[in-house]
Amino acid sequence: MENTLLTWPKPPSACPASLLNRPAPGTIVCVAGLVILRQRPGTAKGVIFLTLEDETGTINIVIWRTLYEKFRRAVISGRLLKIKGRVQSENSVIHIIAEYIEDISYMLDDLPNINI
Repeated sequence: MENTLLTWPKPPSACPASLLNRPAPGTIVCVAGLVILRQRPGTAKGVIFLTLEDETGTINIVIWRTLYEKFRRAVISGRLLKIKGRVQSENSVIHIIAEYIEDISYMLDDLPNINI
């Protein structure tokens, strides 16, 4: 049986989590994945942290307050997001500083049912 998660329709131009160590810091990339964690710590001055998961790993996303206000609906309710942003690497931890957020949850309808 082929791996369905690797063959279902993927967002175009999305860099997988496993390759995010390749672009230099400051490079603009596009990533996509399921939202597995949303955090809005009171001490973060309005910054939102998301963790996305694709078939190769997890992706840390940082969303500044002004961007959150622009893409609020996608950040709050999106289950599958496509995010364009800049790579930031610090102490071998990679984050994407979001610049554009798109809710692509509708693509989940194209994912075939998997019997486990």
